[in-house]
Order: sequence, then C-alpha cells, then structure tokens
Amino acid sequence: MITVSPAAAVCGAVLGIGLWLVIFRSPIMRATTLAQRIEPQLKSQNLESRLLSGEHTLTPFGPLERILRPFIRDGIAALGKMSPAPGATARRLAQAGINKSVIDFRAEQVIWAAAGFALTSAIVAVGAAAGRFNALLAAVAIIGSGISGFIVRDYWLGVQVRRREERMMAEFPSLAELMALAVGAGESATGALDRVCRSARGELSKEFSTILAETRAGKPLVNALQEFSARTDLAPLVRFVDGIVVAVERGTPLADVLRAQAQDVRDTAKRDLMEAAGKKEIAMMVPLVFGVLPLTVVFAVFPGISAISLGL
Repeated sequence: MITVSPAAAVCGAVLGIGLWLVIFRSPIMRATTLAQRIEPQLKSQNLESRLLSGEHTLTPFGPLERILRPFIRDGIAALGKMSPAPGATARRLAQAGINKSVIDFRAEQVIWAAAGFALTSAIVAVGAAAGRFNALLAAVAIIGSGISGFIVRDYWLGVQVRRREERMMAEFPSLAELMALAVGAGESATGALDRVCRSARGELSKEFSTILAETRAGKPLVNALQEFSARTDLAPLVRFVDGIVVAVERGTPLADVLRAQAQDVRDTAKRDLMEAAGKKEIAMMVPLVFGVLPLTVVFAVFPGISAISLGL
C-alpha cells in the first residue's frame, strides 16, 4: 500500500500553486485593461519595469509587496463580488435575469457547499474502508470541497450574467433599428417600446417589457429607464437609455440617435470578431509548428538518411 506523507502533500500543493501563479497569473496571461490599452496614446511610453516603479508601499516588505500587489488586488475584487452585501448580490441576480431574493441565493450557496461536503465525505469514507486514509488530507479535502461549493455557485452566477449580457448585446442592434423605425413613423418612446415588446422575444425585450409594465403602473418612463440603466453594466445600453431620456425630456430627435447606436454596436461586434479571429490564428500556429512541420521535415530528410545508411 502506497501512503503519502502530509509533508509531501503540502509540498505538492505549494508546488502546484506556484506553477499556477507562474503560468496563468503572469503579466502575459493577464487580461489587458482599458487603461493599459489607451495609456500609450495618452503619454510617452514608460520603459521602466512596473516592479521597480516608486509606488507607495503599505508594508515593510518592499519589492515583495509590489510583486504580490496584482494578486492581492484580484483577490480583493473577487471577495467583493462574493461579499454577502445584499445590494451587490441583488444587482447581480437582476443582471442574470433570476427572479430570486438574496436569501434564496445564499440558501442555494449553502446547499452547494453541503453537497460538496457530503460528496467528499463519502469518497473519504470509501477510501478509509479500503484502507487508504490520511487524516490531514481528508480534513483538507472535506473543508475545501465545502468552500469550493459555496464559491462555485457564485462563479456560476457570474457566468449566467455574462451569457445574458452577450445575448442582450446580440439583440440590441435589431431592437434599436426597430425602435428607430417606430419613432420615425411618428410613435412616442412608450409606443415604440410597446411595439418592440410585442414584436421581439429575447432577454432585452424582457427588460423592455419590465420597463413598460412599470410605466403602465404609474412610474414615469424616465425613472424606469434610469433604473434599467443602473441594473446593467453594458455601456451601449447605458448610452441607449441616456439617448431616450434626453429625447423624452428635451424633445430632441431620437430615430437618428438609435440608428447610430445600433451601427456602433455592430461595428464593435465586428472588431471583437476580428480580435478573436486573430487570437485563434496565433493558437493555430502551435500545432502547425510543433506537429505538422516536424513531420514534413522527417518525410523530406528520411529518404536521404536511408540512402546514406545503405551506401547508395
């Protein structure tokens, strides 16, 4: 029977975390922010390493703190997303289109944590019955599975939010064009929303239906639109709402603004598609260079080597 000592398990875990940090959290693999993209166009490019920059340190560790600062910042952001604050969680649930209260969502997280805890406990019990039991590894696995279940439910909520936002952005150009046609035909903003809700089916049309229902219940259209703008993080939809609000309050033309916004979203989708195609093209170079090219060289050189070995 092969037994794994606790020291070896801890060393393996530390080695795995270190390799993960080196490979997946290096500056090359980290996502580029908008500020980093536009920084070269706003000022002269600084060639000095960011690790040697004279930023103010909060601890006496100096360079070590500057090295670990990106990971600490990401960890704080992740904890902020998973915070039990009801306001942030309710907003994320609304963005995902889930009609649940914060208490129900927390209950689901507890259920997921309990399921992970129970599953790992069953696996550990089966291993103990077979004579393979390590108390330290069992405790770490059981506790880690419970925490992981709690975190995975929150991660899945983020996935639901991203997928719903992608569907909304895919629907937005067509709905904006339809609303522009309705406004150009002489209908008001409320009538155009009503026509869009009756003609379309999708996530964005559901949001428009919610706005229209609130308006019919007595809430002003501007307030309902601003609440929708506060629920979403999509900049094109925020500009769309701002355009409608300005048109309703000041009587400015709305059809041209909606058409321009729809065209901007289409152009953005084309740019994203071209960027994704460029990344896939670079990824396709890996099997070509390390797979196809060596085989081609072998097929080209092997007959000559065989002839030399035979003395021909």
